[in-house]
Amino acid sequence: MHSYAILALTAGAFLLAGFVKGVIGLGLPTVGIGLLGLMMSPAQAAAIMVAPALITNVWQALVGKSLLPLIKRIWPMLAGICIGTFIAAQWLPRANSGRATVWLGLALIAYAGLGLIKLDFRVPPAAERWLSLPVGALTGAITAATGVYVLPGTPYLHALQLDRHQLVQMLGISFTVSTLALGAALMRAGEMGMSLAAPVIIAIVASLAGMTLGQRLRGRVPEKTFRLWFFIGLLGLGLHLALRGLL
Repeated sequence: MHSYAILALTAGAFLLAGFVKGVIGLGLPTVGIGLLGLMMSPAQAAAIMVAPALITNVWQALVGKSLLPLIKRIWPMLAGICIGTFIAAQWLPRANSGRATVWLGLALIAYAGLGLIKLDFRVPPAAERWLSLPVGALTGAITAATGVYVLPGTPYLHALQLDRHQLVQMLGISFTVSTLALGAALMRAGEMGMSLAAPVIIAIVASLAGMTLGQRLRGRVPEKTFRLWFFIGLLGLGLHLALRGLL
């Protein structure tokens, strides 16, 4: 694929991904990798995504007054994310592109399905003590396989019944650790290099521009309606990627 086409695709993908994150507070890596996955392997898409995702996630994690208490509460999950990512990353250098695309598509389908169904479940404090580590490990494994780190970590954090501000900050903490672990795994696998400098810079600028636009429009678009169409679009994208990888 021509370099100019890659740069144009990167700019468009992360402008839209940043816009989605600006409106609903999540979705940047999911949308960014999903769209880039149409033209390149999930590992290449994830390598471009790491820097813009890290910047926005650190920002999200630091906004709030509960940083240290929240880290103390979910540190087993954070440890599990690192463990799962590095174990699953052993297959990154030998990953089959078609198979990886199928897994990315299935991850997007599952995430969209959960968003559309709106399952409401709770994790009691007693279960949280032993559930955090395996949830984190599974999240890390899926992250290494697909570059998408929302499953099952995001639904699990929603089930902890936090207030809105704590949930947003805890998601930022979890996403930051996932991004760092994924970046280290990709670097070890040789997927990150200077050849990605231009796409990464464009991804950062485009995502920040999209976030700014999305934040400005947040109050003008009903969030419930936007979320509905976001998950429908994500479902369609996931189906396309999964079928393309199989054919």
